[in-house]
Amino acid sequence: MARRSDARERMVGSAVRLFRERGVAGTSIADVMAEGHAPRGSLYHYFPGGKAELAEAATAQAGRAMGATISALAAEQGPVGTFVAIVDFFREQLVATGFTAGCPVAAGGLAEAEAPGARVAAGEAFASWEATLAASLWQHGIPAERADRLATLGLSTVQGALVLARAQRSTRALDRVREEFSTLLRDLIDQVA
Repeated sequence: MARRSDARERMVGSAVRLFRERGVAGTSIADVMAEGHAPRGSLYHYFPGGKAELAEAATAQAGRAMGATISALAAEQGPVGTFVAIVDFFREQLVATGFTAGCPVAAGGLAEAEAPGARVAAGEAFASWEATLAASLWQHGIPAERADRLATLGLSTVQGALVLARAQRSTRALDRVREEFSTLLRDLIDQVA
């Protein structure tokens, strides 16, 4: 017999997948319930605040998952490998979904009117990712202030490239960002080594 919290976890996981492809506004509660095979009426049992609360939970979960991945990559591969892996992850997701999958955290960040808590969760997730990348750059010799700016630039560049890639139905923007930004980071790290 399934645990009661399985329905909640399925709904959050479904919301992450759907928000990544349709955005928060483009995803209905019925879509989430159907995708997650959730029992009828369970949304308000687990999320009394409705879709807004679900969007906040999904954004926070997606942020934590990517944050854990970034932390592990930074420890294993350093800043250049981490940046390349992030771009590759989003590129693979984009191609696998026929150019519909973006970043679920960005979707939450754009949902201010419908789910203000999701915007807050997205802001916290992005700040955490930036801090992890900046720390990795600093550990590789980049001065702290520059490392902070580069982390922001890198994440912003990936998010922007995702928008271009989806609109153009091409990985060109991601491929270019991967090449140019990883070269920039490699060159900067080599200069301080």
